[in-house]
Amino acid sequence: MRRLLAIAWAAASAAAHAQLPETAQAWREAALRDIAAGYQVTLGNHAGALDPHNPAFLADLKAAREHGLALARQVKDAPGYVATLQGFTARINDGHAGIATKGDLLPAEQQRWPGFVPAWRDDLYVYASEPGGPPAGARIVSCDGRPARRLMEENVFAFQGRGKEAGQWWSRASELFVDRGNPFIALPERCVFATAEGAQTERVLEWRRRTEQAREWAGASVGMAELPVGLTEPRPKLFWAAMPTFHPNDAERAAYHAMADKIRQERARLLQADAVVIDLRGNQGGSSMWSQEVAGALWGEARLKRRRDAYDGNTVTWYRPSPGNLAYFRMYQQKFAQQGEQKALAWATRHASGMAAAQTAGQPYYIDREDGQAAPADAQADRPGDPPAFTRPVYVIVPGYCASACLDALDTFKLFPNTRLVGAPSSADSTYMEVRSQDLPGGLARVIVPMKLYVGRPRGNGQFYQPDIPLRTVGWGTAEFLRLIEQQLGK
Repeated sequence: MRRLLAIAWAAASAAAHAQLPETAQAWREAALRDIAAGYQVTLGNHAGALDPHNPAFLADLKAAREHGLALARQVKDAPGYVATLQGFTARINDGHAGIATKGDLLPAEQQRWPGFVPAWRDDLYVYASEPGGPPAGARIVSCDGRPARRLMEENVFAFQGRGKEAGQWWSRASELFVDRGNPFIALPERCVFATAEGAQTERVLEWRRRTEQAREWAGASVGMAELPVGLTEPRPKLFWAAMPTFHPNDAERAAYHAMADKIRQERARLLQADAVVIDLRGNQGGSSMWSQEVAGALWGEARLKRRRDAYDGNTVTWYRPSPGNLAYFRMYQQKFAQQGEQKALAWATRHASGMAAAQTAGQPYYIDREDGQAAPADAQADRPGDPPAFTRPVYVIVPGYCASACLDALDTFKLFPNTRLVGAPSSADSTYMEVRSQDLPGGLARVIVPMKLYVGRPRGNGQFYQPDIPLRTVGWGTAEFLRLIEQQLGK
């Protein structure tokens, strides 16, 4: 179970009990301390720091430290501290590496916006606007002489996200016109907007306190979840499987099991469906076991296993057996035992034992010898005992932030030729997975630590999915996707 669990580093607990610095010097010292400490934790635990297949990772990490320290020397306050950690993380250029603050050090009431929210749809557009602002759908041509793409690169990707991944443009654009006090960027003052007909107007931006409406629009602009985990039928013969998280709480875990059971029970109806929609809006990763459970119910467990084994046949997983990583795997064992997830418990126990043995032997990695097995012959062919083949159209809604276990789900669904991806380009993964986090001594931040790496994975480092059917409308609600899918079915 190669991608069983990845703890979402973004779900960090608040730093409510940490002592916040009170002077410019104290904030500067905190930034210098946490960049240095974050570098050391990453060096001592991250699966990539010793990776012989990717010597560039260590060079990038060292460059990130130097960049982070240079920013830290200029820090005077909380916004500068946060931007410094972001700058360090962005320079590593790996979605599973870096430093994140433990709580929101920039209170919402101190954030500003200019009265509109942008969205990236292969270019920059106005998603929504307050009365009197630029009209929704208007293209944002430039600001202060800087074209939209350059604005994104300088004001967003220099501090968050990864600009080389197409999906990150879709998922990060809503941050462009949010003022969080970053002292290292120049806020736009005047922007040029163009209508669909090409007429251009220039507006002076009026920055004001960011509202709850602004936050709601920002989430909607990137396609956040609209439906809870479950299977519905919005019209006869069209089934909608909502999978907004692979890091479910107890109620969502039960809902996943119930959805898979319902698919098995109603499979005869699904075989006659017009289409099945798998909705990944809201999904930012977690455990691949949930996508595999649903895929197995839909296409058949044995059929899925043969294709997964063939896909992963040359992939081997290496685990870095640092003391911190081993302790985390032992925590996995306790967690899965409490949840009664026996398959997951067996997986965690096997890898904890392997990591302990490698640590004792002084080996840099524990290599999972059960990986890299020979692919089954004729993995695509059906066999006696398989359920009837499911060949009806499957449309998978992909948001731009889909990464980690969400990408693993795309790998799984695309093993079957009746699957088409709808929506945005995805984000990408490095080969470093199974994420934990580790608190830094000052209590303000924590380090992102992936514990394993893939060797020979078919989907390469930094590779992302392009949609088979893009949805470039500014609106990204369920109604827009329903309309697009009905259009496809009508062709």
